[in-house]
Amino acid sequence: MARYTGPVCKLCRREGEKLFLKGERCFSPSCAMERRAYPPGEHGRFSARAGRQSDYSKQLRAKQKGKRIYGVFERQFRRYFRDARKQTGLTGLNLLKILESRLDNVVYRAGFADSRNQARQLVNHGHFMVNGRRNDVASTILKTGDQIAVREISKQNEYFKTLRQADEIRTPPAWLEVDLDKLTGRVIRLPERAEIDGNLNEQLIVEYYSR
Repeated sequence: MARYTGPVCKLCRREGEKLFLKGERCFSPSCAMERRAYPPGEHGRFSARAGRQSDYSKQLRAKQKGKRIYGVFERQFRRYFRDARKQTGLTGLNLLKILESRLDNVVYRAGFADSRNQARQLVNHGHFMVNGRRNDVASTILKTGDQIAVREISKQNEYFKTLRQADEIRTPPAWLEVDLDKLTGRVIRLPERAEIDGNLNEQLIVEYYSR
């Protein structure tokens, strides 16, 4: 399975805003956006001063931002868009719902991981079950009523022991039901637009793929 293995802070700098790809580090002074808030590369400082963006540039940046936030490559992202277009309703919103329904994102939203990258790693290592069956495919799309749970053998892992004893727990969104003591979660419904990242402009993504 292909995945990006380079420095993720460069992705945030390229988009010109925090994408929160490294969990707690993104909230600390060590965050690259706090120290170098301009695109990476030799000409980064100069490109940050560039003038008006073209419509195509805005659409491209919106699409790239969505891919980077959810850790998806172009081929898979394009397939999600085709699936979203086949559904009833707004294509852009359908796309975001599909992305939010990925197993790694649900694990992250439920508070079982500090970032989507970490959630993807936990899933790939086989720590989670979906509807009672072990699942190590991070791209699995969950539906309303699906349940996730940390495997019994994984609960003895020091990471999950610490997670249950943490003083500060990230509040899960209303579309998820989470029991941190049992390390389980359930998809109550699909998320609404207000419950999804507000910095994403799904209409620009639709425009990009509709060219």
